Amino acid sequence: MFLFPQFFIPIKINTFAPIKEKMKSYLKSTTFLAIFACLLWSTAFASLKIGLLYQTPLQFAGIRFFISGILIMLVLNNSHTFLSELKQNWKFILLLGVVQIFAQYALLYSGINLVPGALGAMIVGSSPLFIAIVSHFSFHNDKMTRLKTLSIVIGVAGIAVITLGRQKVELKNELELLGIFLLLANNIISGYSNVIISKRSGGISPLVLSSATLIIGGLLLFLASIPFEGLKTGPFPPAYYYSLTWLSLLSAVAITIWYTLLKRPGVKVSTLNTWKFLIPVSGAILSWVIIENEKPDVISIAGMAVIAVSLALLNYANRRAAKKSLQNSLPKPPGCPSCI
Repeated sequence: MFLFPQFFIPIKINTFAPIKEKMKSYLKSTTFLAIFACLLWSTAFASLKIGLLYQTPLQFAGIRFFISGILIMLVLNNSHTFLSELKQNWKFILLLGVVQIFAQYALLYSGINLVPGALGAMIVGSSPLFIAIVSHFSFHNDKMTRLKTLSIVIGVAGIAVITLGRQKVELKNELELLGIFLLLANNIISGYSNVIISKRSGGISPLVLSSATLIIGGLLLFLASIPFEGLKTGPFPPAYYYSLTWLSLLSAVAITIWYTLLKRPGVKVSTLNTWKFLIPVSGAILSWVIIENEKPDVISIAGMAVIAVSLALLNYANRRAAKKSLQNSLPKPPGCPSCI
C-alpha cells in the first residue's frame, strides 16, 4: 500500500493556452483585420444593386453613411467623450468628412454612371496603385520599392483580367472621358484621405473619427442629392431595407477597422491598401454563390491567381523590409568590415 503525502495537489496544465494566445494575437493583427474589412466591403456589390433599384445613388449613399455614423455613436455610448473629441478636432474631422466620404463617393457614383461597367470596375480596382503613389510622396518610409511596385502592378493586371473577361470596354462619347477623369480623381482623393488619417489622426478615437466623418459625409451627400436627383421618400419594399441595413452595418465596421489600422504605428498606407485587391476577388466569388446566372469562368479564375501572386509578392516584400529594418537597428560589432 502506497501512502501519498497530504500536501500533494494535482496540477492542471492548460495545453491550449499558447494556442489561444496565438489565436487572439492573430485576430488582432493588421493582416487579419485588413482582410476582414476587405471581405466586408466585397459584400456591398450585391446589396448596392438591390438598394439602387429603389433609390438614387447619392441619396442612398447619404442615408447609408449617416445611419452608419449613428450606429457607431451608439456603440461608443459616451456622449461626453464624443463631444469632447469632436470639439478638440472639429476642423480635421470636418475635412475628413468632406474629403473621405462626401467628395470621394460623389466622384465615385458620378463617374460610374458615365463609363462602361467594366472600365469603371477596373479603374476603381486600381486604387491601391494610386494610393501607393500618393504615399510615396507623403512619407519618407513608404517609398515605392521595385518589389512593391511589381506586386501592385501585378495586382492591377489581375483586376484587369477579371474585369475585361466579363465585359468589353468601348468608349462611345466624350461623357465617358469625363467619367474616367472623375474615377481617377476619386482614386487620388482616396490616397490623400488615407494619408491624412495616418498622419494627423493621432489622439482621436477611431470610433469618434469614423462616426463623426460618416455622419458629416452622409448628411452632405443626402443634401447634395436633392437638387440633382430629387427626393425619394418611398414606400420601399422590405428588400430595400434589408440592403440598407446591411450596407450601414458593414460601413460602420469596415471603416472603423480601417481607421484603426491607419493609426497603428508601423502600418504603411500603401501596404495596407494593397489588401483591397481582395475585394473584387471575394465579390466575384459571392456573385457565383448568390446570383443564379453567375458562374466561375477560366478568365476570372486566372485573374484571381494573378492577384494571389501579387499579394504573395507583397508579403515577401514586407518580410524582407522588416528583416532589413531589424538588422539595421542592431548594434554593429566593432571592427566588422562587412558592417560598414
